[in-house]
Amino acid sequence: MSTSENNLSTLDYDAPFYELTNGNGAVAKVIPFGATVTSLKIPTKNGDLIDVVLGFDSVEGYEKSFQLDGSPYIGTTVGRYAGRINEGKFELNGKTYQLAINNGPNSFHGGINNFSKKTWKVEAVTTGKNPSITLSYSSAANEENYPGELTVSLTYTLSEENELILDYKATTTEDTIINLTHHGYFNLDGHQSDVSNQDLIVYAQKVLETREDCIPTGKILEVADTVFDYRTAKKCPATIDNTFVVENNEAVKATLFSSLSNIKMDVYTDQPGVHIYVGGNCGPDLKGKENASYHALSGICFETQNFPDAPNHPHFPSAVLKKGEVYTQKTTYKFQSKSI
Repeated sequence: MSTSENNLSTLDYDAPFYELTNGNGAVAKVIPFGATVTSLKIPTKNGDLIDVVLGFDSVEGYEKSFQLDGSPYIGTTVGRYAGRINEGKFELNGKTYQLAINNGPNSFHGGINNFSKKTWKVEAVTTGKNPSITLSYSSAANEENYPGELTVSLTYTLSEENELILDYKATTTEDTIINLTHHGYFNLDGHQSDVSNQDLIVYAQKVLETREDCIPTGKILEVADTVFDYRTAKKCPATIDNTFVVENNEAVKATLFSSLSNIKMDVYTDQPGVHIYVGGNCGPDLKGKENASYHALSGICFETQNFPDAPNHPHFPSAVLKKGEVYTQKTTYKFQSKSI
């Protein structure tokens, strides 16, 4: 664990990596910039240690990734609002708000200077069993034109059951909207491989219909007899950028499995949606950690969240956080390994 200064400039390229190690030898690395998971090494029954997430070796790599067309948001925490908001507009308490625009005519992943580009404060780090790190960020009122000062905390816990557990909390000084998510790119064969031969299951009966620019139309479609039917295992698609509607908080929402590494990952969440995205492309000039070349099939994201553009669809789950209330969210990525 690093003991370096926690309040870091976004230009501090020597920012510390905080390590969490459980009793099984699993290791997670987190940096304050973007509250980002940079590495997650999972032990296999055969004695290997496989890094199952994409990442960079330094803060500089993450900052450079935001200069790419189609920034990949590798491993970051996304907010204030994950996904797209149509034309960056929403109405709250009779007032129309115009958010910062950063994705065609729409607002995307919180706007221009979003949470993924902020240096979060490290509040606490625990070691021993179920090690954890808690980070926080206070978003000023009107940042990216969102109402209210929003104070967010996120705790990453690496459990003794090889789970990466994410616990979010947030409060606001005014009624506002919120939709937080983790944007990790997973690859169970290691971050320098591709996901095309890994098996995907999404335990969802429905998916959001979207326009070509990925804005929801408001319709919720059955997945049966469509390309979105992942209720039984299918290979990871070459392209996907869609929100699945999930129910039953106690159940597994999605599963990823590699027959090569024999690692299985189950995704649990209390959120109504899991947005599945395959990608990670960083082009030829920006290398990932260990000099990796990340491409369009490098990883798959399981963005557990509310629905994109929910503030503009009254029949979607509410994204409003009222003054005096507390936003909470819990997501777990659980890993299991079998002997080959």
